[in-house]
Amino acid sequence: MNNSRRENFVSNVDWVPVLVYLILVLMGWINIYAAVYNEEHKSIFDFSQRYGSQLIWIIAAFAIALTIFMIDLKFYPFFAYFIYAFSLLLLLIVLVFGREINGARAWLYIGKFSIQPSEFAKVATALAIAKYLSAYNVKVNNIKTLFTIGAIILLPMMLIAMQPDAGSLLVFLSFSIVLFREGLPGGVLIFGFVIGLLLFLSLLVPITHIVVAIVGLGFLIFALYTKQYKETILGFLIFAGLGSLLWGLSVLMHKKIDYYYIIAISFVLAGLIFLIITFFRRIRFVTAFVLFLSGAMLFSFSVDYVFHHVLGKHQQQRMNILLGLESDPLGKGYNINQSMIAIGSGGFLGKGFLQGTQTKYNFVPEQSTDFIFCTVGEEWGFLGSLVVLGLFLFLLLRIVVMAERQRSVFSRVYAYGVASILFFHIAINVGMAIGVLPVIGIPLPFFSSGGSSLWAFTILLFLLIRFDASRTELLK
Repeated sequence: MNNSRRENFVSNVDWVPVLVYLILVLMGWINIYAAVYNEEHKSIFDFSQRYGSQLIWIIAAFAIALTIFMIDLKFYPFFAYFIYAFSLLLLLIVLVFGREINGARAWLYIGKFSIQPSEFAKVATALAIAKYLSAYNVKVNNIKTLFTIGAIILLPMMLIAMQPDAGSLLVFLSFSIVLFREGLPGGVLIFGFVIGLLLFLSLLVPITHIVVAIVGLGFLIFALYTKQYKETILGFLIFAGLGSLLWGLSVLMHKKIDYYYIIAISFVLAGLIFLIITFFRRIRFVTAFVLFLSGAMLFSFSVDYVFHHVLGKHQQQRMNILLGLESDPLGKGYNINQSMIAIGSGGFLGKGFLQGTQTKYNFVPEQSTDFIFCTVGEEWGFLGSLVVLGLFLFLLLRIVVMAERQRSVFSRVYAYGVASILFFHIAINVGMAIGVLPVIGIPLPFFSSGGSSLWAFTILLFLLIRFDASRTELLK
């Protein structure tokens, strides 16, 4: 970068998000100090303590930010797929050589140094999506495009699910916001709402009831929408006949098959037969409707499988406690209860710096990481919490403004990826701390202690600032 170009670049940098970043990082460091304060190690610069080591991560993060500014702009879109592939490789390596902590094999250790590859995979995926959508003649509402983007998002999700790390896994769903901005039809939003409702019900209601409800509603909606009552009765008779046949075969073969499997298989087979019959009668609604209902049942089964086989026992208990299916105030519900007590005890103005009793006596586990917001609520009170959330909101809005003024698809898509990831992290972490979302383990950006999350969020944000400063150059 020559001198005139460097001067032009510096003058074009949006220093507002940089300033907000510095304020949030400083506030985070102070809160980490308060969360793990040790009377015998009062200096915030004591490197034997967590707040001392966090300072090292912060200094390194600043160096990373400067390095991002120094690298040629075209490097990032050119190597986007290579960065994405390397992140997938790290996710594979951590499954083999990673160290298991709290039931998840998510960390790679090199001596005393450790990294969490899933944090950097979010940045890599945002770059890969931006690279793909910026290609010539790529449209979001195209089936091929949706399948490709789905694969880009699902590959890291599947590897993270194998760790398992439910918190990081959920964050990848935030990329759906990017797709809506780029033209995904609004009907998909309705579909997403139905899936969310089905997810919630699948956690609350036995799977047998869900399957029966889907089948019953399917026949009812079909009859009311098409007015084809004879066809509805015919479809039900086919379904009932197949169900009876499968049940009879299971009895004869002395194999116990759960009723919901019999119902689901019978419905899918009946749907296929019904599709053939109605094809000649030209009832176009049938194909989409049968596929949708079959997909809904498949989704319910997958939720049931993920809940019982992917989530750890502690995560299952936390989910059940949040949904009111279990009560364990001294066990798995302890974190949430203590977190809410800490935040509530802060009142309007808080108890004051280093005066938090819940913090001081270690009532809230993981208070410097996943539950760092408790320290804010207890020591800074409602007003301090409002300031912190206000800063996050301001940063998110600024990122959206930056996204809309980009002159290239690549930088705009990436910008919305940044906004989406940060929004999910903030919403889930704060929601977790105040007891409205399950405890799944997800850091608060720039606040939670740890190098991987701080570095990943720094890279995520400063890449955008770099693109924004040279937004005209990216077009060349």
